[in-house]
Amino acid sequence: MLLRRYGANVQSVETNFDASALNEVSFRRDQKHSLVAETFEREWQLVDERVLSAQGEGPVHSEVEVEVLRDLAGQLDSCLSELGPGEAWLIRNEPGIDWPRSRQHSRTVVEAGSNRLHFTVSIDPPLRLERYRRTDGD
Repeated sequence: MLLRRYGANVQSVETNFDASALNEVSFRRDQKHSLVAETFEREWQLVDERVLSAQGEGPVHSEVEVEVLRDLAGQLDSCLSELGPGEAWLIRNEPGIDWPRSRQHSRTVVEAGSNRLHFTVSIDPPLRLERYRRTDGD
């Protein structure tokens, strides 16, 4: 289960990574689980932390960005597959403060006597996750 804090609540979310969106790295509430943040803090214990990022490069910006988001989604799926019963990952990044975004850098390279653009795309800041386990045995 993947969780994110929304104000005074912690709610379950699903990924919504879209290279053509303004916020490429986003999450959508899935309406499956919702807890009051105070209850979450009282009943769940931190057991692990992860920092996820991705980078890619190539001659077509949109393709590179899609591949970078695919890589990040794969890393996140891998983290989710590690969860045991009564465990969840909580997204620690906060919108407007340290929310992950794709960043691009382009440079000109010479290929076969022609100038071509070459793009590097990375996720910065990285996606920060914390793994929690229920303390009440559920």
